[in-house]
Amino acid sequence: MSANSADTAGPVEVVLVKAGRTKIRYPAEPLHDDGTRIAVRAPWAASVVRDFGFVRLEPGDVLTEYYWRDRWYAVKEVRDGQGMLKGWYCDITRPATVSAGEVTVEDLDLDLWRSADGRTVVRLDEDEFAASGLAVTDPQAAAAAVRALDELELLARGGGFESLLA
Repeated sequence: MSANSADTAGPVEVVLVKAGRTKIRYPAEPLHDDGTRIAVRAPWAASVVRDFGFVRLEPGDVLTEYYWRDRWYAVKEVRDGQGMLKGWYCDITRPATVSAGEVTVEDLDLDLWRSADGRTVVRLDEDEFAASGLAVTDPQAAAAAVRALDELELLARGGGFESLLA
């Protein structure tokens, strides 16, 4: 997928890696690639409902996913099957790599949710992040991950992600 040609490229695979292993892999439709930010659209990749308490992700949901080659996060706009916005699920990741029809990111455990109405902003999995040992094995990456989570939380509480996704 080359810059500015994503809209004419074929499907891509999104690959989420965690602790050196592929956590999930799923097909996505490329929407745009400007050389820094990649946008794809994909149906909810699981065949079952996942109820987080603050949102239910379920078959039929559609995610428009934004990945950056120079930022430590991915932002996923979540809509139900009728197009109603549920909110944004953000993964803290190493910057994305794109090659051979794949968008690959390494999950660093931290996540953030912002509801469609902006009333609910939740930092997630900070306990998993602490238990991962990244602060010891790669302190620079751990610091970048925490900064990325803080940045996303500020954006989420300050009105949303429109400035990132425009």
